[in-house]
Amino acid sequence: MTVQNGATDDVTSPASLPAAAGTLRTWLDEADRVLVAAGAGLSAAAGYDYGDSARLKELLPALYGLGLRSRYLLGVPLPTDMMWGYWAVHIDDIRFGVEPNPLYRRLRSLVGDRDHWVMTSNVDALFARNGFAPDRVFTPQGDYGRLQCTVPCVQETWPARPFLDRVLAAYDRETGRVADPAALPVCPNCGADMFPNVRVGPEFVDAGHMPAGDRLSRWLGESPGTARLLVLEIGAGFNTPGVIRWPMENVVRHTPGARLVRVNPDHPEVPADLGHRALAVPFGADLLLDALAAVSLNP
Repeated sequence: MTVQNGATDDVTSPASLPAAAGTLRTWLDEADRVLVAAGAGLSAAAGYDYGDSARLKELLPALYGLGLRSRYLLGVPLPTDMMWGYWAVHIDDIRFGVEPNPLYRRLRSLVGDRDHWVMTSNVDALFARNGFAPDRVFTPQGDYGRLQCTVPCVQETWPARPFLDRVLAAYDRETGRVADPAALPVCPNCGADMFPNVRVGPEFVDAGHMPAGDRLSRWLGESPGTARLLVLEIGAGFNTPGVIRWPMENVVRHTPGARLVRVNPDHPEVPADLGHRALAVPFGADLLLDALAAVSLNP
């Protein structure tokens, strides 16, 4: 899956949400294989919006009191104990919730028993936690469920839960600080600082994620000649277009008969060279799935 930024053109939006849902239903019925590709917009539609200031205030009142209004805190110069207080609360909320998510469950039901894979820039494991087979989910940006050494001294990661539990036990909600320095995560191998296993720079340890990427590439390459692939891309904009958006365009561009459905209320544009093999859906995933349910009830 090479990354290439093909020329894009504004396309005519579907006449209505029901029209978009009707086309998606037809393309799904005609598809033998489905690749679900998702960015942050899908999790935001599912209720996990990092820019939700009200949720930030509820979870992290001390940081809210400092004037922060978003969970996007990379680069914010917080002391280590406050930063780990943030990470522990944030990851506990985003990554380890046990309740099923209705939107992801509906998406899993939509895919049904078709041969499928998932590729997502999201690091919240919401696909695997809501019915998608974990061994068919490729997360090239990492996983909040793992921590790594910041050096890194080894190409290894560790389960985040035990480290976060120690941080949370020492966390003071009112000050936003971790009261016991011994609770701050350090690398079990060399004693250096740790960080969530997510891609923020060249030190990112991707060894645990790339085997899934290799299996996905083989799956795409081994498609029977008569099989039709549908790429359903949801919520992937231009923050990191080289991770999901552009690779998905290339998958469709280089797979005979493949189709792309791009679901994005802000950036639904599709490449002009894909012609009638691409559908721009300028609505959120929740609205599209609602409309799709209505189409299914009224064929």
